[in-house]
Amino acid sequence: MLYWLIELSNTVPFLGFLKGLLNVFRYITFRTGGAMVTGALFVFLFGPWIIDHLRLRQGKGQPIRTDGPQSHLIAKKGTPTMGGLMILSGLVVATLLWANPINPYVWIVLAVTLGFGFVGFYDDYLKVTKQSHSGFAGKARLLIEGIIALAACYALVRLGREASSTSLAIPFLKDVVIHFGWFFVIFGAFVIVGAGNAVNLTDGLDGLAIVPVMIAAASFGLIAYLTGNAVFSDYLQINYVAGTGELAVLCGALLGAGLGFLWFNAPPASIFMGDTGSLALGGMLGATAVAVKHEIVLAVIGGLFVLEAISVIVQVASFKLTGKRVFRMAPLHHHFEQKGWTEPQIVIRFWIISVMLALAGLSTLKLR
Repeated sequence: MLYWLIELSNTVPFLGFLKGLLNVFRYITFRTGGAMVTGALFVFLFGPWIIDHLRLRQGKGQPIRTDGPQSHLIAKKGTPTMGGLMILSGLVVATLLWANPINPYVWIVLAVTLGFGFVGFYDDYLKVTKQSHSGFAGKARLLIEGIIALAACYALVRLGREASSTSLAIPFLKDVVIHFGWFFVIFGAFVIVGAGNAVNLTDGLDGLAIVPVMIAAASFGLIAYLTGNAVFSDYLQINYVAGTGELAVLCGALLGAGLGFLWFNAPPASIFMGDTGSLALGGMLGATAVAVKHEIVLAVIGGLFVLEAISVIVQVASFKLTGKRVFRMAPLHHHFEQKGWTEPQIVIRFWIISVMLALAGLSTLKLR
């Protein structure tokens, strides 16, 4: 909404003297910083009220899996979930305040984020009310996520230039793309759904998921800014997608809201993100990657999420085929818990891995 101050200064006579000052709202970098600060302040200010409200409503809090690490049954019992509502609230407020309201990419990515968030919220609601770790039926959940992702990818393809909007760019190689045609809609939907569920699987320890999500958001905020700038994208020889620079504001809002949430989610967590947050944030990262045509780079920057998802797939496949487990427990972070690593050791080491993967992903912007 603040973006409209530029237009007001041009049309309202008595605001004319502020035109120079209000001109800063034209800059994506300025509005990204404003969104980050707004998202963080919103969660800081309203976080305690949200936590108290959720704790009162949920009673026993999030049910802890009996087949998970036994230490969780004691240390994490009674902690409320649905903390994703805090992040999404700060994200939405900051985005509406600082983003260009007529930019379609903002609304598409925001729609995916809130759509996935609603699916996660319903899953958390069922778990809390039933006091069971079995929530929304898996197939039904994936179906709804798939429909949301397909609709978003269809809209993204219609927005972009036909040739580039339905192709997949290969990192490190300039002018090398794979043309999917309209099959790209299905591929893009797979990326979005996969990202949402990969982040969901990673969210198992205090602070484990939110920091890698923020690292990925910061990385894709930079990528979105460069991709949406004709000069920078030409210099870096990456696909120019007009309008996607505005997604940097959305990523800034997520980064700020995530920082606010981490204040309450740091060990020992006062609240869990829940599927409400993990599905929404993963879906947002996936949708952003598809919008800026950096789907493969998402697998690098979000490599930690990929590893967590693969560990579950390998574990399930191995047990069904051979009756044996590859890992002591899946997802991967539980494997290291069973090996004797403490929770802070796992979380901080996984953060370090996320930073290294982000740097590797960002290096693809120049090494072509």
